[in-house]
Amino acid sequence: MEGAPDRLVLELARSLDASREQIFGALTEPSALTKWWGPSGFTTPEVELDLHVGGSYRFGMQPPDGELFYLAGEFVEIDPPSVLAYSFRWEDPDPDDQDTLVRLSLHAFDDSTNVSLVHGVFATEARLTLHRNGWTESFVKLRQLIERGA
Repeated sequence: MEGAPDRLVLELARSLDASREQIFGALTEPSALTKWWGPSGFTTPEVELDLHVGGSYRFGMQPPDGELFYLAGEFVEIDPPSVLAYSFRWEDPDPDDQDTLVRLSLHAFDDSTNVSLVHGVFATEARLTLHRNGWTESFVKLRQLIERGA
């Protein structure tokens, strides 16, 4: 992502009241992913992942009033419980979609974990905004999952 315009790379950070191990588990365990992945109102009834560098994943997302659709990619860096990075592509992409890279870094801070997300490079501002909204709402759902202790 070096040399890419900053405006087309999404950067978000959240602090969650849980250990890095708990957060990393929520990022990598199918049973947890089905509970928080996706924007508000969306469900993720299908989660397949082969968690090793070079391994793949595929998620089926269900919008409130639409048909199931898929995203997929390959893991490029896994360093539990600190780093998870993977390629991200939509199956049947929008014409403005392109393959992107997601990198999640987890840093312990007192009794919480700071989660930093870098996702990009996006082809258009509209696709960046779509992903900003999706990640923001997904992180709200992740926080709720953590707070319930699930």
